Amino acid sequence: MRDGFNKMMGKTRYVVSRVFVHLGGADVAPILGILNSIARDAIDGDGDMETLGQGLVELCESLLQYDEYWVSAANEGDVFWNEGEAGDFVNELFTDSAQRYGAEFDIGYTNDSNQALSIPVTNNVLVMITAAAEGEVPELETDLSNISALKQGLKGLINLHYKHKLRAVQVHFSPAQFGEELTNDQLLQYYPELIPL
Repeated sequence: MRDGFNKMMGKTRYVVSRVFVHLGGADVAPILGILNSIARDAIDGDGDMETLGQGLVELCESLLQYDEYWVSAANEGDVFWNEGEAGDFVNELFTDSAQRYGAEFDIGYTNDSNQALSIPVTNNVLVMITAAAEGEVPELETDLSNISALKQGLKGLINLHYKHKLRAVQVHFSPAQFGEELTNDQLLQYYPELIPL
């Protein structure tokens, strides 16, 4: 009822959503390279929405290609009719994501091919995508803890970029770089909301 009233009043609707995707298996480590590349581009782009949106598209397409490695997922979000409140919630999710285990991105990382042979390979990668968009996003405004819904949610995120509806994008991931490991125990401890797919 409130949605209808606000729509009649011409107010803008904002959807803020955070999606968790846990990938597992011996072959998931390469996605860290994609994540680090996207993170560097985002930092170089200095907050440019076009750059962030392109990174989001690349990430979602990569996750969709890695769907056979999806182990668990979760999502949360809310709808706002006030841009300031939506922004506050984005900041709240950003802070929470950044404080999760192993989600700190170190821009000083260099890819030393000589060192690569001795680096332990993680069997778990956790990706957290926070996005704010204008309007209705039914693909994200639902439970994404099953494979079909998660695929639709990731495609919905891609469409937000191409429809120019994105207002904020943040990506956190653990481990944040090669050589670090995210164990099953750490997943349970730091990401309790995950639901097996």
